Amino acid sequence: MREEIFLPTTYASGVPYETFRTLRAEAPVCRIPEPAVGAWPAGPGYWGVFRHADVKHVLRTPEVFSSHLGATQIRDPDTPEDLEFVRAMMLNQDPPDHSRLRRIVASAFTPRAIRALEATIEDRARTLIASARGDVDFVEVAADLPVWTLAHIMGVPSSDRRLLYDWASRVIGYQDAEYADLSSATADPLSPMARTALRQRPSTLLRPDGRPMNPRSKAALRDMFAYAHALADAKRDAPGDDIMSRMLTGGLSDAEFENMFFLFAVAGNETLRNGIPGGLLTLLDHPAQFALLRSDPSLLDSAIEETLRYWPPVMDFRRTATQDVKLGPASIRAGDKVVVYHASANRDETVFDSPDTFDITRTPNDHVSFGFGPHFCLGAHLARVQMRAIFRELLPLTITPTGPPVRLASNFQNGLKHLPVHLTPTR
Repeated sequence: MREEIFLPTTYASGVPYETFRTLRAEAPVCRIPEPAVGAWPAGPGYWGVFRHADVKHVLRTPEVFSSHLGATQIRDPDTPEDLEFVRAMMLNQDPPDHSRLRRIVASAFTPRAIRALEATIEDRARTLIASARGDVDFVEVAADLPVWTLAHIMGVPSSDRRLLYDWASRVIGYQDAEYADLSSATADPLSPMARTALRQRPSTLLRPDGRPMNPRSKAALRDMFAYAHALADAKRDAPGDDIMSRMLTGGLSDAEFENMFFLFAVAGNETLRNGIPGGLLTLLDHPAQFALLRSDPSLLDSAIEETLRYWPPVMDFRRTATQDVKLGPASIRAGDKVVVYHASANRDETVFDSPDTFDITRTPNDHVSFGFGPHFCLGAHLARVQMRAIFRELLPLTITPTGPPVRLASNFQNGLKHLPVHLTPTR
């Protein structure tokens, strides 16, 4: 039972909520094995954390449960060089270094910038959904809004935005054969710097020893970092009114910039690309709640919070114990991996009444889908803006499923690869 929590193929069939429920009751902090997955070698195992209170405790105490020591993915980086590289990312740092980078990023999201973004995003969502009629794959439709928004705020030419989609797919979807080596961007519409960067893409994702290359390593993402540096040079020569320009003038080093580009391009993209289709599927699976929302659009904000609780885009995050510590019934040793399960915490019976019921009127709604503590998602507001914009445009439409949804094989992202639907205006 515990092994299924780790295996990516488990999630291709659905999140194992029944197993989470059992573990919350019987083994709320317990050892989870890391068997080999295909060509990926077995790992040492880790402590899984399943109750809401324990998840929050781990996330708010970086001095005990570090993001920096082993980074934040379950799988250990392959080499010391890979670990050193990912440690430079804000996501994988602890205070005070994390706090300094977070201030630089936060300073780029001024109230004026956020207000302007909201109107821009609403316009884009309106255009996007107005052009989507008939039989569509809603995953593909929804994917355009986060990559378009990212391109807009990062100052990436719109012609290059599909690269953001591909890079995120390769990093997040590496456990899924359909996404692991995805290359959907065509060269013709790309900017010259994008075409130059694409020539840096590694010809193989295998290491010299034949094992898979770490998808988050600098070697595996040579093309993305070549593009990031070309973009930084362009911003220095001609700064714009975009976040990347503002961060470059805010004190980021070259290494910090390339890691910030990585974070924006992947985390700012994939979360929404999973959360928006997941939210629509949840509404389609609960037609009475969808009808209630259509009849009372003032419930949209609470509906979005409930879809985030019910379909958390990110299912877990890893920390590393800095010291011997007791957590619930478990005695954790310094250096042990500790993985908190947001997907389990969001169904904790001690926090949420009828946690397996989808209720768009639920209040309060203390979900942890955007994390908790010092690493609470900086893009949470922007994510909610995009979800609200898309779902507002969907409410007047008749939406009919035309085939089964296809889930992503990933033990990290709660994703959909395909959601075939028919969209028509309601008469």
